[in-house]
Amino acid sequence: MTDIIFLRDLHIDTLIGIFDWERTAKQTLIFDLEMAFDCQPAAESDDIADALNYKAVYDRLVEFVGQSEFFLIEKLAAEMIRLIQTEFGVSWIKLTVNKKGAVGADISVGVIMERGSR
Repeated sequence: MTDIIFLRDLHIDTLIGIFDWERTAKQTLIFDLEMAFDCQPAAESDDIADALNYKAVYDRLVEFVGQSEFFLIEKLAAEMIRLIQTEFGVSWIKLTVNKKGAVGADISVGVIMERGSR
């Protein structure tokens, strides 16, 4: 399967970090997702029931990340991937978590995780 559904530049505020000040104020993380999904059934039927509903994925991630309180972005990313694979039947996902400004105002840092098979 080579079909990819993507969400890019998803900004979500959450508690994240290991320092005391990070535990008291939400920070904005930026996410990019690529998800393998067979689009052929949706292309043939033109029915959302046969598609990966990216709005539903978006809404679920906003809820999950917004309520999370992880210390490490690695843990957050792993749990996001688990959630997407479990709840939406995605076999492969590539997730980028960007904690822009963590080491300097204009510097992007983060993690890229890829799990599953296409």
